[in-house]
Amino acid sequence: MIEIKSPGELQAMRAAGLVVHRALTAVAAAAKAGVSTQELDELAEQTIRDAGAVPSFKGYHGFPASICASVNEQIVHGIPNREQVLADGDMISVDCGAILDSWHGDSAVTLFIGEAAEADEQLSEATRVAMLAGIEALVVGARLTDISHAIEQSAIASGEAHGRVYGIVREYGGHGIGSSMHMDPFLPNHGKPGKGPRLRPGMAIAIEPMLTLGTEETVELEDGWTVVTADGSRSAHWEHSVAVTDDGPWVLTAPED
Repeated sequence: MIEIKSPGELQAMRAAGLVVHRALTAVAAAAKAGVSTQELDELAEQTIRDAGAVPSFKGYHGFPASICASVNEQIVHGIPNREQVLADGDMISVDCGAILDSWHGDSAVTLFIGEAAEADEQLSEATRVAMLAGIEALVVGARLTDISHAIEQSAIASGEAHGRVYGIVREYGGHGIGSSMHMDPFLPNHGKPGKGPRLRPGMAIAIEPMLTLGTEETVELEDGWTVVTADGSRSAHWEHSVAVTDDGPWVLTAPED
């Protein structure tokens, strides 16, 4: 079943989304060479708890941290640790979730440590633009895979503009969000349009494309969480939680302005 939220419940989700945004902003400011991913995790957790919220990732199916910190070839679900110290040239995707008054927010950004390589910058921008294309497709009356198709076509267009083919990670995708972090429907980041449930006011979906500089094939590491590219190529990940409204998509994890 797909959860339909009232306007008041969406406002509550917006409050949770702002907590996530503030946590990611704090992490982005602190992500520098010499800083460990564990330090970033501690900062995110403190920011979330200072807002009266709870990190939604910590303890989720046993996940040990408040953020996913995925560096370079790591796609998603990287576990923060003190041994993983960021260095110039790294890129890191940070995924963060928070629960406030029983409602969830979930968002991810890709960050660069020091000067970024042009290919990495283009990869991140292609992923962010694909996310925005998916958000624009989140309108009343559309079908779920209209979002998937918009994401895929945007990624293809960016690849053509950049003179390469981006790998579109297919094993992981977006999801419904609201009173739980992961809910129906699952949102693929590729596919033909016109399929799946119709979008209705009150739905909320986390839109999160993941693109790579190489293969779309993935490998899960022995820790049972960290997912990496099968060929060691770098990956980017962007995400927003978005509500369907009669006035168009409402990005619940956007900045306050």
